[in-house]
Amino acid sequence: MVKHLFNSHIDWLGGRNSIGDLQAGALNEKISIPKTMDGPGVGTNPDEMLLGAASTCYSITLAAMLERNDILLEHLKVDAKGVVDVTKGTFTYEKITYHVAMKLTKESDEVKAIKLAKRAESSCMISRAIQGNIELETIIRIEK
Repeated sequence: MVKHLFNSHIDWLGGRNSIGDLQAGALNEKISIPKTMDGPGVGTNPDEMLLGAASTCYSITLAAMLERNDILLEHLKVDAKGVVDVTKGTFTYEKITYHVAMKLTKESDEVKAIKLAKRAESSCMISRAIQGNIELETIIRIEK
């Protein structure tokens, strides 16, 4: 059995509206609550990082699946949108929507590429981790 270990370190001084420092692998970033949630809005925040982790995992998973199926990808763009609901002071991450644009070589199978793009949503490690808690949607477009 192979296991991969990842580490992070946070320095945080003060209360809710303080600014912390996050170090995780190559990531070195200031962290705080976003302005839209009445925080200082400095650096990044857990909501952005979850969206970034999910969309990065989806993109890498899709690229690998296409490659394994001999579908040649010229360009992939993934724009992700996250929705967080605030009801009675409780924050709930509700939904992530991936807007996927793929430009394939002319000889690539578009139908198979679309099937793989849909399957990548449930194949990525982060998607599997949040499954059942956050709704995922994938909207796919083939660019010519």
